[in-house]
Amino acid sequence: QVQLVESGGGLVQPGGSLRLSCAASGKIFSINDMGWYRQAPGKERELVATITSGGSTNYADSVKGRFTISRDNAKNTVYLQMNSLKPEDTALYYCNVDVMVVPGFRRSYWGQGTQVTVSS
Repeated sequence: QVQLVESGGGLVQPGGSLRLSCAASGKIFSINDMGWYRQAPGKERELVATITSGGSTNYADSVKGRFTISRDNAKNTVYLQMNSLKPEDTALYYCNVDVMVVPGFRRSYWGQGTQVTVSS
């Protein structure tokens, strides 16, 4: 089994910053892509950003230039630095990790979600 532990959410004023973390542990041979998704009330879950094992990144247009995704492979951890936050960034943020549990067997795991609220 693989466990994902997220942290770093909270309440922040517009224009503020937050840093989310997601640490994977358990039966892990290697980790492929890691990413962050979010879901606002009444909306579908959407991609925020992803990062490959080689460090290539992809961002939703709505967060480009404001959010930065990074990873520490030694710690099996993915981060999301969020700057210039807007009220429309308010959502439950989930990390997603694509794990090679054993060679040839891949599985995707989701974190429990961490709430980000941007409000004055």
